Amino acid sequence: MHRFALANETVIDRQTGLMWTQDASLFDFSATWSEALARIQEINRRERYGYRDWRLPNRKELFSLMSHNTINPSLPTGHPFTNVFTGYYWTSSTCARLPNQAWYIHLGGARVFKGMKYDSYMVWPVRTGEGEKKSRLFCTGQKDCFDENGSIIDCHTTGQDGEIQAGLTFSKDRFAANKQAVRDKDTGLIWLRNANVLKTTMDWNSAFSFIAAMNSETAYGYNDWRVPNIIELESLTDLSQHSSALPEDHLFNDVQEFYWSSSTSMYDKSYAWVLYMVDGAVGVGYKPLSGFYLWPVRGKEKRMLFIPRHDASSSKPLSRKAA
Repeated sequence: MHRFALANETVIDRQTGLMWTQDASLFDFSATWSEALARIQEINRRERYGYRDWRLPNRKELFSLMSHNTINPSLPTGHPFTNVFTGYYWTSSTCARLPNQAWYIHLGGARVFKGMKYDSYMVWPVRTGEGEKKSRLFCTGQKDCFDENGSIIDCHTTGQDGEIQAGLTFSKDRFAANKQAVRDKDTGLIWLRNANVLKTTMDWNSAFSFIAAMNSETAYGYNDWRVPNIIELESLTDLSQHSSALPEDHLFNDVQEFYWSSSTSMYDKSYAWVLYMVDGAVGVGYKPLSGFYLWPVRGKEKRMLFIPRHDASSSKPLSRKAA
């Protein structure tokens, strides 16, 4: 089944249940964050394409469109969108640590970063598709709303992430742990409880060598550990939190500031995608540099993560060996 379907100048994403405007530059010019939210309110008043529930996408919604295998634009091969600007697009999500800044994503290469709300970036409307109560994505975790100065305000009619809280709600008992590992019940992934197993940073290739050694020794009773890809790492983020940007009820120990992923940057293959855990930013790291930590993961992810299947890995997944 094709992922995208066209309908009256809109595009339905069958994987996520979201509907996007086909024209990714529906508004010809960039806007400040407040202007972006106001533009969405205006197209709702005009019932653009017959709908009055368009919204500025939250960070996880816009991130769900990103392909880490393509550039300029960083959208899935064969996508039907038009007028895609290969620069930054606003999301409705505020940075928890610096609430005078909001999250944006680069459509040229999929970088996820934050900027001052008075800066100007592009606007791409989204809504939940017909027949869908919610999208199939998880919410970001954000519940508060903020003005351009970072002050908390009443969420009513703002159109911000904190008001709409679009997406599935994480389980109250999302994490289950033993002494060695934490299982994320909502994503199906199993992470080492110790998020700093090596006690030091390393280069990218060394991360894979360490994983290979873990699997050869059946570390913690399993031999299918891997370096997580960037979508798996990003799935841990909670945008209501910072330092680290993990859910309040997480059960991990010794969380560090930045982690390697197995995903290579298509802009320059000497770089790989990394997660900056203080705020949850998604950037890149130079592979030969010993500047990032490793957080091993295992388990079969659920489809709602939309994991690309050909990221680098130290070995093919193996079943658990008999004790």
